[in-house]
Amino acid sequence: MMWLLGAALSFVLDLLLGDPEKLLHPVVVMGKAISRLEKILRAGFPKTPRGERAAGFVLALLLPVGTLAVTSAALWAVGLIHPILRFALGIFWGWQALALKGLNTESKRVYTALTTGTIEDARKAVSRIVGRDTQRLDEAGVTRAAVETVAENFSDGVLAPLFYLLLGGAPLALCYKAINTMDSMVGYKNERYLYFGRCAAKLDDAANWLPARLSALLLVLASALLGEDAQGAWRIWRRDRRNHASPNSAQTEAAMAGALGIRLAGPAWYFGEKYDKPTIGDAKRPVEPNDILRADRLLYGGGVLGLVLLGLVRWAVLRWGGI
Repeated sequence: MMWLLGAALSFVLDLLLGDPEKLLHPVVVMGKAISRLEKILRAGFPKTPRGERAAGFVLALLLPVGTLAVTSAALWAVGLIHPILRFALGIFWGWQALALKGLNTESKRVYTALTTGTIEDARKAVSRIVGRDTQRLDEAGVTRAAVETVAENFSDGVLAPLFYLLLGGAPLALCYKAINTMDSMVGYKNERYLYFGRCAAKLDDAANWLPARLSALLLVLASALLGEDAQGAWRIWRRDRRNHASPNSAQTEAAMAGALGIRLAGPAWYFGEKYDKPTIGDAKRPVEPNDILRADRLLYGGGVLGLVLLGLVRWAVLRWGGI
């Protein structure tokens, strides 16, 4: 039961505090480690497709395993001093693994820029949370990008780390964050990372497979409870959940698009190159800035539902499964 309490307290801390800017975040440390390891591994392996794949495999092995080992060892060490310290450190790391309020804060900045600033302000705000080029985006494009990010990162930044937090505690949650951070940095299908980042991308696909689908279903349920179009969310999820190169990204985007009654995705620019991605959802009405606020409501609703339902499953396993 302490495990469940710790996860719940981590969730509450994230709701209340988000990610304080002056607090060193594990993802920042992971990002620096990835950059350093990339330089070392690229220098140590042949500059051929096979060599780059091998180097990428070593990266995809070292970072998650290293994260799991270091955090587990740290919890064990502080537990020798006092069990309360181990419990507190687990709560702290669990909080840092979650990104619900941070995602809400960043998307609200986009909304504020769209409603009170210039299009350049909005492009700058959305560039903080998307990987695509933003220079060509109009108001609708900025709004779609923000809503898509809220939808996709509901799985990546909220439900998936919560799932692993309840499954294996803070070490497993941070191990997941290491995998997800690798994918966000090297998991691109461009000239630089086509081979080097392949293993990291595949590992992220595997780690997110179940959480992404659970996230989509939670968004459908949240839309029913919050007055959005639950039938539309279910229908579009069933129809468009595979409309993405990733096996996971369209899961939550489809549920979100159906719930809001808007069309997401479509062609986008990355690193100066246009990618003709399929659309997701039906354009029942034009996209508007208020869709960001509606997406954030579903983000919070889905997050709370995820904590309650996954917590109940974990409690049942503990109660009757003896695990």
